[in-house]
Amino acid sequence: MAPNGNDSKEITASQLPDLLANDNSVKLAGVDVDGQLRGKLVSKKKFLSIAESGFGFCSVIFGWDMHDQTYIKELKVSNKENGYRDIIAIPDLNSFRRIPWENNVPFFLISFHDPDTMEPVSACPRGLLRKQLAKLGEKGYGAMAGAEYEFFQFRAPSESASDSTASYLKENPPHSLPSLTEGMFGYSLTRPVHNKDYYYDIFNTCEQFQCNIEGWHTESGPGVFEAALEFGEVKQMADRASLFKYVVKSVATKYGITPCFMAKPKQGLPGNSGHMHISIVDKDGKNLLAREEADPNAPYPDVAYLSDLGRHFLAGILEGLPDVMPMVAPTINSYKRLVENFWAPVTVSWGLEHRAASIRLIGPPGSKAGATRFEVRVPGADANPFYVLSAVLALGWRGVEKKLEIPCPPLGKGEQVGGETDAGARLAKSLKQATERFMSKDSIAREVFGDEFVDHFGGTREHEIRLWDEAVTDWEMKRYIETV
Repeated sequence: MAPNGNDSKEITASQLPDLLANDNSVKLAGVDVDGQLRGKLVSKKKFLSIAESGFGFCSVIFGWDMHDQTYIKELKVSNKENGYRDIIAIPDLNSFRRIPWENNVPFFLISFHDPDTMEPVSACPRGLLRKQLAKLGEKGYGAMAGAEYEFFQFRAPSESASDSTASYLKENPPHSLPSLTEGMFGYSLTRPVHNKDYYYDIFNTCEQFQCNIEGWHTESGPGVFEAALEFGEVKQMADRASLFKYVVKSVATKYGITPCFMAKPKQGLPGNSGHMHISIVDKDGKNLLAREEADPNAPYPDVAYLSDLGRHFLAGILEGLPDVMPMVAPTINSYKRLVENFWAPVTVSWGLEHRAASIRLIGPPGSKAGATRFEVRVPGADANPFYVLSAVLALGWRGVEKKLEIPCPPLGKGEQVGGETDAGARLAKSLKQATERFMSKDSIAREVFGDEFVDHFGGTREHEIRLWDEAVTDWEMKRYIETV
């Protein structure tokens, strides 16, 4: 069986000729700041010649937005002054997979490096995550993670080209797109039968492509599915989370379906979450967030079974969360999901088994100690999983290093986020507000990630904000065309 990029032995360059003996091409892809895969197909001969040293890749993927428009403000990584020069793309041999819907062509993920220093490019999502993991690695620790994604699905308005939905929306309002199914059918056993070939195709293809789904069901909303990806080591989890969207979008094409990972596709309905679960482990895999016995002197009953390290880690996330919001809520649309009364967190909040809080603590007595973890519920399905996990690890580890104390009491089971009894600060209500805090000179983001990353990624968000400020929406036309 082919190595799966998850738990098999490491692949070396010397093994590649045998591994690719029957192939004549290889597909390579890296991840940009918006979480999009950017790559190319190369000949096997070319791949074997660059498998260890890497190859030149145009840096413009860090100089333009998700629609290939260069940023309004020139940013450091890629710009006119440096000629949008090549950066070095190095394949991760252990990410090897075969793409089942493309005749099993070999596939490898790549990471981007500065050609002068060979250090990871500051904005490279895979490189950023590895930097955070290195901080834990110095202590002999690692991290485990799991991801959950909700997404709406629409029927393509015609059976023509795969981009027919984008073409249709140039001339028609989004609300005219038909949903895959109508009605609110969370956890329905019968609703998937309406599209059973598609439903099972995604599940089975994810397994073949080594981004296995652990749980797969309908969520409450028209044409909404939710996938819980198999729990695993953080680096692999981020890869699998990114590749999950690739699978869904690719499989959906042949069924005339358009998956939508926007945070809030429909007004008046819950949005698409991208919850992340995370725990810290030692070299033997022992969960370091768990406490062997209940602490009778715990500051709050909710953390009676949470270790001192776990409490500091939680405190770090809570203190730094407002400063990294663009990393977990990266689009204009993200903040349409983060509103009161729609099953989304809006404050710096936490609680044991509290599904309305920003951080849901999972552990004893509701689950076994070895399963103790934090579910970070702020990110939407639109967030870049590498940036989300980088933010959680960086903030949590800062809390451990500084021995921070939990800054606010937990939410009670009957308490609502944003209510009178919620002592946590309100999170940003817009990308503009979030980016201003992220880029401020005393931002915790600058402390944990450095100025180069903050200035670059913050600059990309300022670009997004500028485009939004200049946009004229359907809402404005409908409201003002005859009334002002």
